[in-house]
Order: sequence, then C-alpha cells, then structure tokens
Amino acid sequence: MGAIGDTLLKFWDSTGIANFGYQNGIMIVVALLFLYLAIKHGFEPLLLVPIAFGMLLSNLPMTGIFINDIVHEGVTNSNQLSDAGIFSIFYLLKPVLPSLIFLGVGAMTDFGPLIANPKSLLMGAAAQLGIFFAFFSAIALGFTAQEAGSIGIIGGADGPTAIYLTGKLADHLLGPIAVAAYSYMALVPVIQPPIMKLLTTEKERKIKMEQLRTVSQREKILFPIAVTIVIALILPSVAPLIGMLMLGNLFKECGRTTRLSDTASNALSNILVILLGTCVGASAVGDTFITWDTIKIVILGVLAFCFGTAGGLLIAKLMNAVSKTPINPLIGSAGVSAVPMAARVSQVEGQKANPSNFLLMHAMGPNVAGVIGSGVACGVMLCMFGGF
Repeated sequence: MGAIGDTLLKFWDSTGIANFGYQNGIMIVVALLFLYLAIKHGFEPLLLVPIAFGMLLSNLPMTGIFINDIVHEGVTNSNQLSDAGIFSIFYLLKPVLPSLIFLGVGAMTDFGPLIANPKSLLMGAAAQLGIFFAFFSAIALGFTAQEAGSIGIIGGADGPTAIYLTGKLADHLLGPIAVAAYSYMALVPVIQPPIMKLLTTEKERKIKMEQLRTVSQREKILFPIAVTIVIALILPSVAPLIGMLMLGNLFKECGRTTRLSDTASNALSNILVILLGTCVGASAVGDTFITWDTIKIVILGVLAFCFGTAGGLLIAKLMNAVSKTPINPLIGSAGVSAVPMAARVSQVEGQKANPSNFLLMHAMGPNVAGVIGSGVACGVMLCMFGGF
C-alpha cells in the first residue's frame, strides 16, 4: 500500500469509528436517556448528569479515560499512572469517597424531625426490607453471599453506602451496583408514587399530622455523639461511614464550626459528587457491563427499591392504626435513605390528596432514619460476610 496507505490505515484503526461496537452503542443510548431525564425532567440532575456523561465518555472507543485493568488491578508503576485515564484515577479513590460524601451529607442533614419523633426509626428500619429481599433473591439466583449482600444494599437507596460495602465484599460488581444504586436514587420520584397509591387509601393520604415539637440545640449536639458511640461499639466496621456522617452533622449543629459546615455541605460535597458521579458512570463500559449478571442486578435493584418503599408504607399504616395521634402512611415511604428526595415525594403525594397537607418535616424523620438504617445494614453485612 505504500507509506501513505499505511499511515492512513493506522489513522483509521486509531479512530473511535473503527473500534465502535454494539455494546458501545447500547451504553451511549442509555447515557443519552439519563441525560434526557436529568435535563428535561429534572430527575436529580446533580447525580444523573455526571453519571450519564461519565458513561458517555467511557463508551466512546479509544478515549482511554477509563481502563478496567488499572481499576481492578491497581497502579504498580508511574508509567501506568500517567496512562491511567482521568476517570480511572477518580475510581481508585473509591475507598475514601463514600465516607467523605457522608461528611457533607451530615452537614446538610437536620436530625431534628427524627429526635422530635423517635418512632420514625421504625419506619426507617422497615424500609430496609428491600435490602434483605434483594439479598435472599440474589442468593436464589446463584450469587455468593458477598455478592448478594452488595446487591441487596441497593435497596437502601444510599449510593455511598453501596459503594463502600461493594468495594469490600464484591469489588468486581462495583460498576453495575453503583450505577444501579445512583440511577434508582435519581428515579425515586418515578418509582415510589405508584407504590404509594397502591398501598394507601385516599383517606389515609389526606391525613394531616400534628406539628412536631421544637428540638433544643443540646439535643441536636448530643444526638450525633451518642449515635456514633452506640453504632461504632456494636458495628465497628461501619464507623467510617456513620462517624463521618455524624461529624458533619456536629459541624452543623454545634454553632462553633460554621466555616467547616459550609465547606463540607457546599464546596467539598460538590467536588465529591463530580468525582464519584463521573467515575461511577465511566465504570459502565459496554464490553464488561453488558452481561447477564448486570441485568440481574438491575432487576433486583428496582425490586429492592419497591420492597423498601412498601416496607416503610406498611409499618406506617400499622403505626397509624395503633397511634393516638394520626400518622399519614405516606411518610413511611421516605424511610428509604434517598435524602431528601424521598421526603419530597411524600410531600408531593400528600399535597395531591390534600392541598393543605405539609408532610415534608414529618417525612424527614423516617428519611434520615433510613440513612442510619442503611448504614447499620451495611455493618451487619460486613460483620457476617466480610471475613470470608
């Protein structure tokens, strides 16, 4: 062919067009769908936009921005590091990113509604039903106990916790589990309302709740300290998550660390969302992501969300039946720990039934209880299966 022909052939072989496969096409379509949902319909754009764009970039062939070998085997020399690709470097930070994100979550979280109504803990605990449903279902489908525990945690609607647990128990499934967890978190406004309407009557959805009592600053300061001590003593393995969550909350509530609270809840959280969102999306590379195991994980993940929502709703219905004060069962669905999305969904559905309904603060109790609940479930899984 001659030198010019060889050069042109080499150029062609180096293009993304020449290396484009059907897996790339499927994943790019999925990425564009996520971008559409985030931008057009506003489904948690802070999560879906970085995830979708990371997915888009990593599935454009020959970009080299996400390299599976480096992600799974680590960097052994400086040459590998220089060629690793930006999203591979982000991904290698996964052992610390979940805990740091929990620091920011804590700085943005008000535990006041939970302190004012401790019964909310029951709804947060019941909403973890999805975790254990998905766990036993995954075992039935042939996954190992470690893999099943990692898949089950998707039902907690808590992306950082899912990444933290999966990184320790089933690192090879981290890509599909992380994508499923964050995607379903963003789609809570789509997944939950049909279940809420199915399991509650119109009369129940119209229930107005009494105003919560005022919680003192002393209570808000003591709460994160007490929770940290109790959970770390019972489940030491989850102390990095719960400890950072409560440290961030202490920054917010103590009144002496405003600058730290502002940094954790704004600049630091935004940076971490970019890092984690893009690398989670980038991990969904077509040639390794499109497998039967991934399809099973995606299905189990959505079922876990559904059962978690149902668990919170049903325990709230039971509590309303035996309580002296009325409880709107819709707040039980907020027990999944997608903060504050799930609480907002309870508020929206409550106002559709009764425009004078204001359920947001009531729903925040189960919502933040769900964060603690998913952390506890993570610790239980690590305690039971982390040593194998």
